[in-house]
Amino acid sequence: MQTKSLNTPDEVRSLPKTKVEVINFGELALMKLTFEPGWRWSEHVKPTVGTSSCEVPHFNYGLSGRLHVKMDDGTESEIGPGDAQLLPPGHDAWVVGDEPYVGLDFQGGHIYGKVVR
Repeated sequence: MQTKSLNTPDEVRSLPKTKVEVINFGELALMKLTFEPGWRWSEHVKPTVGTSSCEVPHFNYGLSGRLHVKMDDGTESEIGPGDAQLLPPGHDAWVVGDEPYVGLDFQGGHIYGKVVR
């Protein structure tokens, strides 16, 4: 059995308008994402990771704020407090409104926000 707290993450990744807090459990990771108002993946994460769109799969749960997602095929959706979202690779996303988006991701923690060039 393992118990960890996001209050003391194993890793913190900081990018512009982006805070990623990760706790690792072997092959699994839990990631807490905080995106500030005005955050957009294509502006604030893309320059670091070097892909044309986000290629990380996500299994998200929204805690606060709203996040709009647009898939490469043009389909769109939003996630907010209490929403769960299974999100495949190939998307852009941005914060909607003046409140930071805070969410948990149960899938992408090992690789999100890292250079993959």
